[in-house]
Amino acid sequence: MPLPKIATPTHELVLPSTGKKIKYRPFLVKEEKILILALESENQKQITEAIKSTLRACIETKGIKVDDLPTFDIEYVFLNIRGKSVGESLDVMITCPDDGKTTIESKIYIDEIKVEKQKDHSRDVKLDENLTLRMKYPSLNQFIQNNFDFSTKEMSFQDSMDIIASCIDVVFNADESWAASDCTKKELNSWLETLNSSQFKEVEKFFETMPRLKHTVKVVNPNTEVESEVTLEGLTSFFG
Repeated sequence: MPLPKIATPTHELVLPSTGKKIKYRPFLVKEEKILILALESENQKQITEAIKSTLRACIETKGIKVDDLPTFDIEYVFLNIRGKSVGESLDVMITCPDDGKTTIESKIYIDEIKVEKQKDHSRDVKLDENLTLRMKYPSLNQFIQNNFDFSTKEMSFQDSMDIIASCIDVVFNADESWAASDCTKKELNSWLETLNSSQFKEVEKFFETMPRLKHTVKVVNPNTEVESEVTLEGLTSFFG
């Protein structure tokens, strides 16, 4: 006689980027095993495939393409799946900012961690009176690089340009539009180099003001008794 099937609970959350409600389940032991082995390998390709397969398996709403989700959506979904799988809270080591060296453990409840959106953020970057550049958010591959890149090298200027180029969606004016998907990587990089400094700063502003996974906690330094607020940002802040 075969063993009985174990029911897996389903949960809901709202994607920060679209406001769409999706259903998901916790990851199973077999999926957790794949994730742990991938992280231990420190192999970028293996980690990418493990996270992709886990998210695809755990998101039960049809029509959600993991590869197309913005970085902050992926962080938020991954954090919540992890919460329902392992525990509703995280114990995070925080360095007290008043002396920069004392560390204390702080308990953070996952349902209190949100994606923060800035009012002045826009996907549309106005380059001049005629042209507007519409950006798209970094996707899964950039999420992997930001959170699970074990190389020690710092990001070069060319790496930054490549990321910016990969996030161009379309350039348009009142009469016509030019889709980035119709251009090569080299063409996009060359086009970016034709922007002046003020235009490029506006493009950088898109990334600087982009929605981010954030949570602020209050900590009291046991040595100085000074109370401070510390803002944790990005997935690595909660698992690092």
